[in-house]
Amino acid sequence: MSQPVDLRDVVRQTITVAADRDLAFRVFTEQFGTWWPRQYSIGEAEMADFVLEPRAGGRWYEVGVDGSECDIGRVTAFESPARVVLAWHLDGDWRFDPDPDHASEVEIRFVAEDGDRTRVELEHRYFERHGAGAAAVRGAVESQGGWTWCLAAYVERLPA
Repeated sequence: MSQPVDLRDVVRQTITVAADRDLAFRVFTEQFGTWWPRQYSIGEAEMADFVLEPRAGGRWYEVGVDGSECDIGRVTAFESPARVVLAWHLDGDWRFDPDPDHASEVEIRFVAEDGDRTRVELEHRYFERHGAGAAAVRGAVESQGGWTWCLAAYVERLPA
């Protein structure tokens, strides 16, 4: 019998990239649409771009090839080049829920290391806010196809 999932747990991913902190932050935020996996499109139309607006209160959203927009959540903190915090408004069925009380939170910190290397620390938390869909969201982002795969795509986008 498997252990019950504690939805208050935090999903953490840490990677070190061969880029200075400013570049690592800019590629993550300004070029989000160049590295976010196209397979993770939730819009009606095929994904053309993915935008993360560079300010607290901004949106992060998918843009379809037909120009349609599909919200994922809100930017709650934007502190270049140190960190960005995102409200994840997708429920367990991958539909947008505009209620901020139902959103989990993703914080990405960029920590400078020696030799133009940056440690990228991702923490996804507050899954319990998703209610009945909490286990589905947590399970998906914690899986090998979740943040692990997304961060690998991000690393591939960084200049060699």
